Amino acid sequence: MRICEIFNSIQGEGLTMGAPTVFVRTVGCNLRCTWCDTGYSFEGGEEMSVDQVLDRIGECYRVCLTGGEPMLQEDSPELICRLLGRRVQVVLETNGSVDLSGLPDDPLLMISMDIKCPSSGMTDRMMLSNLDVLGEKDQLKLIIGDQRDLDFAVAFVKDHDIRANVVFGPVGGTDRLEWLVERVLKENLDVRVLPQLHKIIWGDRKGV
Repeated sequence: MRICEIFNSIQGEGLTMGAPTVFVRTVGCNLRCTWCDTGYSFEGGEEMSVDQVLDRIGECYRVCLTGGEPMLQEDSPELICRLLGRRVQVVLETNGSVDLSGLPDDPLLMISMDIKCPSSGMTDRMMLSNLDVLGEKDQLKLIIGDQRDLDFAVAFVKDHDIRANVVFGPVGGTDRLEWLVERVLKENLDVRVLPQLHKIIWGDRKGV
């Protein structure tokens, strides 16, 4: 599999925010969101076997497999299964456009899947059948950049049967956070509004 970077940090967003985590960022993505902050992962990187990745990870409690889009890597399912076999919690961050039906049903695997809002330019690329894969331990993220995005996100949550935890986050990590919270409260939505903690701590830096 082609790896962009492997690094130790804390989980920056979602249900495991603040938890110490080893991040494995793969190379390549099939989407081109207008506000993407990891475009450096689209090309390059280092070809590594699953064994080599596991050696680099070492002993840890939690691994986040992210990208780019990690499910484009043929060896990602094997890496996930081997980490689960070690009883490591795995967080899979995926962009919502690839089939997730083959993933193992394991309590230690948390799927963090996006639904792209209109400002991303990628809304029509979503694979909505993946909603059936997500359970109560998983999370569905909608990243919101403007009023149109917010209207879309509110309608999406109301119109779909979602078993996963729903997270609304602002584009940029903290921009317009108060505005987003106020709208969620007004709509009486059962969602979490979360910034990106790593951007609050370190700003827009790679490898954190």
